[in-house]
Amino acid sequence: MGGFHLFILCFSLSISVLGAQILDGFLANGNFEMSPTKDKLKKTLVVGKHSLPNWTIHGLVEYISGGPQPGGMYFPVAHGVHAVRLGNDASISQNITVKPGCLYALTFSATRTCAQDEVLRVSVPPLSGDLPIQTIYSSTGGDTYAWGFRPKKSVVQVIFHNTGVQEDPTCGPLLDAVAIKELVPPIPTKGNLVKNGDYEEGPHVFENDTTGVLLPPKQEDITSPLPGWIIESLKAIRFIDAAHFSVPFGRFGVELVAGRESAIAQIIRTVGNRFYNLSFAVGDANNGCVGSMLVEAFAGNATLKVPFQSHGKGRFKVASLKFMATSSRTRITFYSSYYHTSARDVGSLCGPVLDQVRVYPLKA
Repeated sequence: MGGFHLFILCFSLSISVLGAQILDGFLANGNFEMSPTKDKLKKTLVVGKHSLPNWTIHGLVEYISGGPQPGGMYFPVAHGVHAVRLGNDASISQNITVKPGCLYALTFSATRTCAQDEVLRVSVPPLSGDLPIQTIYSSTGGDTYAWGFRPKKSVVQVIFHNTGVQEDPTCGPLLDAVAIKELVPPIPTKGNLVKNGDYEEGPHVFENDTTGVLLPPKQEDITSPLPGWIIESLKAIRFIDAAHFSVPFGRFGVELVAGRESAIAQIIRTVGNRFYNLSFAVGDANNGCVGSMLVEAFAGNATLKVPFQSHGKGRFKVASLKFMATSSRTRITFYSSYYHTSARDVGSLCGPVLDQVRVYPLKA
């Protein structure tokens, strides 16, 4: 089903039910601040399948308070006071009501706690995705991710599962907060063939979250948490907001935080043998990312390298690339040529900001 038809379907569903609201916020007890009763806790271990309010648990699940832990560990909890830790093969789940066929994104804060190879599986059956959380993008340890899905039923189960088995059975990802947002499928316009070229449609952003939202690698456009865009690389890119970062235009943009391992792309409709112009803004997020940056853009058979000298003050420049389409579909791709870490915090990955991507036909 095309983007326009999905837009009409989801818009119709939104207004067809009296009082229907678009989902955008925490799941029930999504910040885990409603605790199990004392008789359902054995130190930090949650005892009982339904003991964590609004969630169903399987396996060894701990209810954690953020901060220093016994044994010298420290667990970051950025969104409140409490979180859950998924031990060996453990999971938590919750049923939610959605609109079949519409696009949703889950936003959640997760970090590994001990094993280097920890993986967090996110699923809304039959859909699932494995998030490798070995790479820590911010030194606080509390990275925030988004994962997109299109449900096939009106009631679905959201599951977070630690697929690993470690020598220490409590080892596993720390899950801090979970939110959901219904996304509007973008459509191209006469003035811009790029869908969601300004990145204004994207996943839920936690209030007071200064780390941005990581968009996992290998996301297809049909279920991408950034509507219209494909995250086709080995590492994530970061969705950033103007409240906490410098964004060239509007409220949102994307930051290419992992060099050539962090690429974003879109396939647009074109007419073969016709010329088009691709324009876009490149800047810095005013987050301590300084130095020589280089964004490479590809459109059909044309390429453009855009250098940008960042002083970490939130400046940007606009670049453009003329290209000829060779078929009815043209792929546009962007990635950062260099790797950067923040001068304010050397443990945080950063990179150039991309915004206001536009493609329009040139007059013959």
